Amino acid sequence: MKSPSRFIAALVALSAVLAAAATGLLLFAPGAIAAGAAAGTPSLAPEAWSFGLVGAALATGLSSLGAGFAVAKVGTAAIGALAEKPELFGRLLIFVGLAEGIAIYGLIVSILILNRLV
Repeated sequence: MKSPSRFIAALVALSAVLAAAATGLLLFAPGAIAAGAAAGTPSLAPEAWSFGLVGAALATGLSSLGAGFAVAKVGTAAIGALAEKPELFGRLLIFVGLAEGIAIYGLIVSILILNRLV
């Protein structure tokens, strides 16, 4: 069986390849957008569309990654505290919910970026 560190390294490498492929596709989006500009759809330059899409993707992706790390740390501490004092469940649930809120903020920012592009 593979060691966990090899599995994590393979997972990170795969996600890096997928991120590079997605970024490459977004950078080639101006050509497709310029073709649609003949119909009068976009009002921005194709490069602005491309950077807007990359910005929205980064806002969502990085905020979700940060929320995942926050929930991992807070959740671990919450489980430990809950094992000792079960009456703290409500307070600990609030802390985990606050950590999850980071992903929602990033999603809202990406929606605002995409609304600005249209």
